[in-house]
Formats: sequence, C-alpha cells, structure tokens
Amino acid sequence: MVTVQTKSYRPFVDVGGGVQLYVEDTCEGSSGTIVFIPGWAIGSRVFEYQFQHLVPRGYRCIGVDLRGFGNSDKPWGDYNYDVFVDDIREVLDALELDDLVLAGHSMGAAISLHYAATQKDDRVKKLLLISPAAPCFVRKDDFPFGVEKAVLDQMINDCLKDRVKLLAKFGDSLFSKPVSPALARYFHSLVMAASPYATLKCLEALRDTDLRKDMGQVKVPTLIIHGRQDAIAPFALAEALHRGIANSQLICLEESGHGVFYEDLAEFNRHLIEFARG
Repeated sequence: MVTVQTKSYRPFVDVGGGVQLYVEDTCEGSSGTIVFIPGWAIGSRVFEYQFQHLVPRGYRCIGVDLRGFGNSDKPWGDYNYDVFVDDIREVLDALELDDLVLAGHSMGAAISLHYAATQKDDRVKKLLLISPAAPCFVRKDDFPFGVEKAVLDQMINDCLKDRVKLLAKFGDSLFSKPVSPALARYFHSLVMAASPYATLKCLEALRDTDLRKDMGQVKVPTLIIHGRQDAIAPFALAEALHRGIANSQLICLEESGHGVFYEDLAEFNRHLIEFARG
C-alpha cells in the first residue's frame, strides 16, 4: 500500500499579479505524476474518482483549479488560453515538476493542447485529452466539426441574463447516462463556485479560439478519450485532433457523454493507467 506524505503540500501557488491558484497535490508517488486541468466553470475536484483510484497505485496526482474557478482566486482581467498556459507553467515551476502526464478535460483539454504545443520545456512527456473542446470548438467554413457559433452566442447571452439556469442546463448535458439526483446537485454546486465574470470570458474564449495550428506542434504521445454520445463537444472534434496530432491514439467510449471520466469510470481509469504506464 502506498503511503502519501504531505511534507511538501502547498494548497496555493502564486502565479503572479497577486493571483493564487488552488492546487490539490497528493505530493508523493513512485509510479509517476499526472496533472489534471479541469474544464469550463469547474474545479479539479471533478477528478476525485481518478485521484482515489490512482493514488493507491503509486501515482502523484495534482489538480489545478484554473483562475476564476474552484478554489482559486477570481480576478477581473484576461481569461484566455495564453493566460491559462502561463498559469500552468508557474504551477509546474513552483512544484518543480518533471516527466509528467498532462491531462485536461473539455476546455482544460484545449488549454493542455496549447501548453504542449507552445511550451518547449520537455516536462510534459505525455498528453491526455479528455472530451476535448478543441482544436476549434466552433465550426468554420473550413472546419465543419464543432458547434454552431450561434450556440456559444446564446450561452453568452444566457450567462448575462440567467447564469444559474445556464449552468443547470450545462450540468444536465454532461452525462448521457442517468445519474443520481445527489450527484447532479453536487456537480451543479461545483460549477456554481465559478466566478460569473470568468464563466462569461471563457465562453468567449471557447467561441473565438482556434488551435488548429497547435496540433502539428505536439511532439509527445497523446491519448484522446471521448464519448460518442457527447452532447457538448462533438465526437468529430476528437477525430479531427487524432488526424492532426502525430503519435496520437483515439479511444471512443460508445455510450458515454461529456463526463466520460465518471460515466465509464472503470474503463476510463484503466485506459488512463495503461497510457501513463506505457
């Protein structure tokens, strides 16, 4: 059995400008290090069932709450993928991390892709993209695989008029399989912790950011796990990433939706460990 030591535990990391990010760090692990980046409007606590599975198997798990979300500071200012990449780099520097798997979900997958493509520090050895809202979340004339721009425009409008209803609708769309009312309430509580301003600005980033050029810059082994029934990020996005990223593998979980890390928990965790070990 693995004993987790917390002598170096640092719940908050200063990323500059007076902003501190909340970091859930299990601190020790002989099997490897996995850094988890959550998606839009949610904190890293969403990965609790991965932490519970991985830590007894010797993995050091680190969850980073992006600025504006979870328990991190919620400043007014810029919210875009470049800012998030800078924040992640500051966290990796502060924790002196190396030889890690960078795992991102949804918008967090887009941010992780952007990190792997733009940061040449060789610390990220493998990239895991979970239900990615990438490379371009919104359809374009030469990229017919995302969602319609009108969908994001409507979400932005709803965020300005009834954010609570918007987030409730988002929570309802996370899963393709029935979940308990208690779990649904729990996920809603996680997204309700988000800054209203960050929630809005990240919708704009999802609408406006195009990372297609990043795909060819990823040089590390990449695993893409995506649910066929995803009602938020179309499965076609995962296929586009697989075509665009050399040395990538795509795993389709046929019955899962956007919350693939929970809906097919055992299978997802098995694929995660196999990828981390391989």
